[in-house]
Amino acid sequence: MAARRLSFRNITALAPMVRVGTLPMRLLALDYGADVVYCEELIDIKMAQCQRIVNDVLETVDFVAPDERVMFRTCEREKDRVVFQMGTADPDRALTVAQLVEKDVAAIDVNMGCPKEYSTKGGMGAALLSNPDKIEAILKKLVTGVSVPVTCKIRILPSLEETVSLVQRIEKTGVAAVAVHGRFKDERPTHPIHCDYIQAVAQAVSIPVIANGGSLDLVKTNSDIEKFRKATGASSVMLARAAMWNPSVFCNQGPLPVEKVMEQYIKYAIRYDNHAFNTKYCLCQMLRDRVESPLGKQVQAAQTNAEISEAYGLQTFYQEIQQDLQAKMAALQSSNQPNKPIMDGDVTTMAVKFERRDYPPQITPKMFLLEWSRKEKLEQPQYETAQRSQDRAFQSTVTVANKKYRSSLWEKSKKFAEQASAIVCLRVLGVPEGRIGEEDSGLVCKRKREGKPNCSGEEGRSKKLHVDILQEAEAPSPTVEMNSDEQNPATPLKQAEALREALS
Repeated sequence: MAARRLSFRNITALAPMVRVGTLPMRLLALDYGADVVYCEELIDIKMAQCQRIVNDVLETVDFVAPDERVMFRTCEREKDRVVFQMGTADPDRALTVAQLVEKDVAAIDVNMGCPKEYSTKGGMGAALLSNPDKIEAILKKLVTGVSVPVTCKIRILPSLEETVSLVQRIEKTGVAAVAVHGRFKDERPTHPIHCDYIQAVAQAVSIPVIANGGSLDLVKTNSDIEKFRKATGASSVMLARAAMWNPSVFCNQGPLPVEKVMEQYIKYAIRYDNHAFNTKYCLCQMLRDRVESPLGKQVQAAQTNAEISEAYGLQTFYQEIQQDLQAKMAALQSSNQPNKPIMDGDVTTMAVKFERRDYPPQITPKMFLLEWSRKEKLEQPQYETAQRSQDRAFQSTVTVANKKYRSSLWEKSKKFAEQASAIVCLRVLGVPEGRIGEEDSGLVCKRKREGKPNCSGEEGRSKKLHVDILQEAEAPSPTVEMNSDEQNPATPLKQAEALREALS
């Protein structure tokens, strides 16, 4: 059965807010009655480098950057109601990111209203308002390229006529809705909102218009939401600061005490392993003028979610969740079967990543593969590495005894990609790879394991070790950039880096 297509008519939404719109806050807003929740603005360049990973322990889908930071985390609970907002100024890159996340979100939104420098640099955010041709190009690319609804969020332009004209042009791209923040680009929350601009836009287009920006002036409680909707003539309302201060503003029965709301927020933060600094930030926004209170100071001093839970008397809950997550991890590790090799043309592939922490400091899979090849009197392994243009990730293929091996996963560096391909080869051949806890195979002698020259005075053997390592470092290992006609031959600098890596 096809998934329900998200509607933007007659909804109340959690607005996209940097550092606020992470998974715990989105789930909390849904609990209290929000119909739709937006994630914080995520920049396309960073997202394009991410790998989609199913987190079976947390029961989430994580989009993880090369430095292992989780840039976006979502779960089944919000799948049909979460809108992914991106910052972009490039149609092709926008489409790459949208296609990466579209199976896990309900819609894609483009930020065209944020006036802050981190968003406007590079022509993103409110900078797009002065470039309607680029707005049109981005939205058309997305509308035709993804299966979920596409929307955008703008600020009003200097004149009513310009604003209406822009939104009418946006409507023609095929977007499902447009959110309008009723302030000019250089105005801040202290400035009054221009409801007349939003009303004019709502009357000029047939797609849903979502009114935004009324938190300080008009929306203080849930009953004010409908007043704001009527004042702007919009189909829907989007709340930012009012929801940030107390997400229970979405609750029809009236707001809950902020202490109870913070407790529920912390439980989600613990359950979904939210970054402690992000948890602290959101709690401080809810504390507001009490941030310097004893509780506020305790929250600010906390460095972990465990310490935050202690501040709120939730130590038992924290410990129970940690025990549950550890049990899930242990069960998954015991049930996982070894990754089976798959043929991709003439290349044997496995989904393998090189984790440096799994190997002793002086040991690498490449070293084991080289020593095994020498023992079997085979030619030295040959590595050929490709670089993917959209995210600069690497994938390497190693040839041993005229057979090719490759990891199906892309790595953050050329060196890691080569190590991953060596692991695939060793595992397929049933040869030890040097992992911590693995029984000593004798392939790599103690001297090499410890990274020391021969101290017995046998100068000839020490020189031979140096020559062997030098040969491994200088072995041909071309890099080919994907989607490019130019090859990237090894430079003297890269050769020096390879030598240093081999000698370390």
